Amino acid sequence: MIGGLSYSVIPTEVEESLVICFVLLLALSRDVSTSLDMTKLFDWWPANSALTFARPWLLLLLLAIPLLAYLRGKRGPAAALTYSSTASLRVIGKRSAARAGKILRTLLLASLALFVVGLARPQLGKSLTQIEASGIDIILVLDVSGSMLTKDFTIGGQEATRVDAIREVTRKFIEGRPNDRIGIIAFAGRPYVVSPMTLDHDWLLQNLDRVRIGLVEDGTAIGSAIAAAANRLNDKRSKSHVLVLLTDGENNAGKIPPNTAAEAVKALKIHFYAIGAGINGIAPAPIFTNRGPLTDALGNVLYENQRVEFNEAGLREVAKIADGKFFRATDTKSLEQIYSDIDSLEKSTVSVKKYQQYRDLFPLCLMSGCGLLLAQLVLSQTVWKKLP
Repeated sequence: MIGGLSYSVIPTEVEESLVICFVLLLALSRDVSTSLDMTKLFDWWPANSALTFARPWLLLLLLAIPLLAYLRGKRGPAAALTYSSTASLRVIGKRSAARAGKILRTLLLASLALFVVGLARPQLGKSLTQIEASGIDIILVLDVSGSMLTKDFTIGGQEATRVDAIREVTRKFIEGRPNDRIGIIAFAGRPYVVSPMTLDHDWLLQNLDRVRIGLVEDGTAIGSAIAAAANRLNDKRSKSHVLVLLTDGENNAGKIPPNTAAEAVKALKIHFYAIGAGINGIAPAPIFTNRGPLTDALGNVLYENQRVEFNEAGLREVAKIADGKFFRATDTKSLEQIYSDIDSLEKSTVSVKKYQQYRDLFPLCLMSGCGLLLAQLVLSQTVWKKLP
C-alpha cells in the first residue's frame, strides 16, 4: 500500500543548492577593494541620504521568488487507494501544508530575497557638490521716482508701469546669475538700500517685490544713487564689480552731481551700465499734485495722456565719463534684450567639484539572509524536524 504522504515539486536539495549558489554569487560580486566597516554597519540612517543600487538590474531576480514559492507550495499527486467513495480523501489531498512548513518556507524565501538585494549592491549615501565662482559683485540701482508710474511698457501683453516692467525683468536677470553676489539700491529724492549684496537670491527677490514708489521723497537723485552704489562695491576681495543704473529721468535732487559720481566709478574700475527707460512721446502718465500722484476714492492712481521725455544725452554723458556703456529701453522687449546683453558681457567662471560618499549595505543583507537561513535550518532540524 502506498502511504498518503505528498511531495514538493521543488525538492529540498534543489532549494539548498540555490541558496548556496546565491551565497557564492554574493561573495564573488563583492569588490575586493571595498572594506567592510562593521563598526558603522548599524549606525542610524544618515541625514539627507538616498538609497541606490550599484547593480539595479539584478533586482529583477526578485520576480522569480514568487514563482518559486508557488512551485514549492504546490503538492504533488496524492497516492491512490480503492474506496467506494473518494470524496473525503479528495479534500485531504488538496489540503495545504502545515503551519510549521509555511513558516520554514517563508524563512527560506526571505533569505533568498535578501541575498538578491545584496547581489544588487544597495548603497546608502549622498553626493556633495562644491561650487567655486569667480566672485562678481553686482549692484542694481533702480529709479523709483514718480515718473516711473508712466504706463509705456507691457507685461504679458497687458499695459504696465515702468517700475513693474523693471521689477519683472530684473527678477529674470537675478535668477539667471545664481553664483554672483547681487545687491539692490533704489532711489527717488535720495537713495536707500533695498538689499545688501548677497548670495541668498530668494531673500533678494523677496526684497525686490517690496520695491515701490513713495517710500522716500520724490525726485531723481542719480548722482547720489551712483555714489552710494560705488561705495558698496568698494570691496577689494571681489575680482569684478558691476553697477547697473536704470532710470527714466534726469538728475534733479541729491548733493552729488552724476558726472562726479561717474568719475568715482571709473577710478574704482567698476563696470558701469546705464539704461534709459521710457519713450519720448505721448503716454499714460500719473496726474501729480503737491502731495504726489492724484488718486481716486479707492486709492488708484489717476492717469491722463501726457507728453513724456527722456534726457538721453545727459545719461549718455554719465556713461561715457564712467567708461561704461549706455542702453536705451523703450519697451519691455528692448529692456529684456539689454539685460541679456549685460548678462553675456559679465560672465562668471564657475568650477564644480562633486564628491560622493556612500555606505555599502551589502554586509547587512548578507548577515540578515544568513541569519534567516540559519534559523530555518535550526527549526527544521529541531522543533519542526520532519520524519522520513
